[in-house]
Amino acid sequence: MKASAMFAYFLDLALRSLKRSKALTALMVIAIAMGIAASMTTLTIYATLAGDPLPAGRSAKLFHVQLDPMELKDYTAGDEPDEQLTRFDAEALVREARGERQALMTGGRVALTPEAPGTNPFFADARYASADFFAMFDVPMLYGRAWSAADDAGHERVVVISKALNQRLFAGADSTGRSLRVNEAAYRVIGVVDDWRPTPYFFDLNVGSYRAPEDVMVPFATAMEQRLARSGSLTCWGNKSGPDKLSLTASCTWIQYWVELGTAEKVREYRAYLERYSDQQRSAGRFERPANVRLRPVMEWLAFRNVVPSDAKLQVWLAFGFLLVCLVNTVGLLLAKCLRRAPEIGVRRALGASKRAIFAQFLVEAGLIGVLGGVLGLVLAAVGLLIVRGNALTVSQLVPVDWPLLLGCFVLEIVATLIAGLLPAWRACQITPALQLKSQ
Repeated sequence: MKASAMFAYFLDLALRSLKRSKALTALMVIAIAMGIAASMTTLTIYATLAGDPLPAGRSAKLFHVQLDPMELKDYTAGDEPDEQLTRFDAEALVREARGERQALMTGGRVALTPEAPGTNPFFADARYASADFFAMFDVPMLYGRAWSAADDAGHERVVVISKALNQRLFAGADSTGRSLRVNEAAYRVIGVVDDWRPTPYFFDLNVGSYRAPEDVMVPFATAMEQRLARSGSLTCWGNKSGPDKLSLTASCTWIQYWVELGTAEKVREYRAYLERYSDQQRSAGRFERPANVRLRPVMEWLAFRNVVPSDAKLQVWLAFGFLLVCLVNTVGLLLAKCLRRAPEIGVRRALGASKRAIFAQFLVEAGLIGVLGGVLGLVLAAVGLLIVRGNALTVSQLVPVDWPLLLGCFVLEIVATLIAGLLPAWRACQITPALQLKSQ
């Protein structure tokens, strides 16, 4: 008999067997479905939280820069330097431009007054950055362009806004060239960012690990000249910070700094450059501590900051543990079913069925249960993810219904069910027909 015909025959036997024990079949299918739904849902959430926020290969080229400009007081060799830079150091590194690209930035909050008469002003989150920010982080533009280094140098009053803000203020039309009042000063809109939400929000974890991007982006130099309000952490020391903690000479760290380096050789050269820069600043009397720099790529930076919630990994392990329990219970139920069908198996063996045929029959039956449980589990997982996305929490709204991941888990579940069905199938083919016929 051909393999396809044999498979069809075993599938028919499996369907008949499952129909004869509807309650037992339903119990096994539901158990597997619950296990696969729990594991798929938690794995999708974890993949979202711990995923690479940039396109493939891009994150390995971007590095977070840390220097150590603080006092020698309470210093211990090997201590972790502050995670942010002073304004003096950040502007010096941008000016010297030793990387392929470099960007300094900080968060802020501004008051917006739309140009339409009678429209009430409102507050919006803002980001102040240097010109390379857009190219480094692959920010897509819907309309217009980002500002240039010349705009930075000229302290131009230009602004790039989000797609959501553009929809709110300009009904989604191309708003480049239009005017927008930021803290009562007129700014010209030169670009609109398309849908863009890096997850996690790796380049500035001080304002939130999974937040939405800011609605307003302003050149850093312009923001400082206009004294726009900033947000995020700020650390000062000594007596040199003065009343203006954001000034160029203040001993305060509050700026995030990233650099793009395309090769391992360039990474080594840039690290050496940072050490030389630290030594120079120490000789000039600005730094007190020995050179203490850090240069971490995106994924290493996220791991260092423990961005992924600690309970997310635990939930994945618990969910897969639950799936394992469901599979073990299914094995037990299949074994019990096998013992109940011992007389039937004995008759089939007496009529000439081989051990191999009995083994294949029970394995097909286990696989069919796995397919039914997997399909139901896929539906439950999709519903679960939609419920999670409807949650008011910001992180929950980021979780997609990742069909490739769900289908991958579905295939793995069927393989796991087939493996779990090996023991019942092996036990079935070991039944001695003579003993079963004698007992009848």
